[in-house]
Amino acid sequence: MVAAHTRLLILGSFPSRISLERRQYYANPRNQLWTLLQALWPEQPLPPSHDYAGRCRWILDRGLGLWDVYARCWRTGSLDSAIRDAEPNDLRQLDLPRLEGVAHNGAASHAQAMRLGMRGVVVHRLPSTSPAHAAWSLARKTEAWREVFARHGLCA
Repeated sequence: MVAAHTRLLILGSFPSRISLERRQYYANPRNQLWTLLQALWPEQPLPPSHDYAGRCRWILDRGLGLWDVYARCWRTGSLDSAIRDAEPNDLRQLDLPRLEGVAHNGAASHAQAMRLGMRGVVVHRLPSTSPAHAAWSLARKTEAWREVFARHGLCA
């Protein structure tokens, strides 16, 4: 999910089982991405979860994009540690003229993308919004994400 005006691309590793079934990014209700993003723009209500098209517009309207490091993989369950036989997306082929940075949602996305290389953009590694990453509180994750988004002029 990207647009020509995307300034910051949020990269995950690969969608969860629930996200694949629903054909929606971050569809697992336990994933904190949508809650975290709403906290960054509290005055601009996020559409409800049943309005996925509205959520996509909401993301794109803020200069954000969502995509994954892997195009295909084999995995039992939803943990990044279970990913096998992964085929990476070619991130260098994205046509995003306003792209300033890539924000990796977790360590697995960051590690793979660093092997592939993206030149000309700032790369950030953010704490994962996955329910499996409970070491950080939602408030602490939100502040880390806010700092990166503010560097790109996307939020205060």
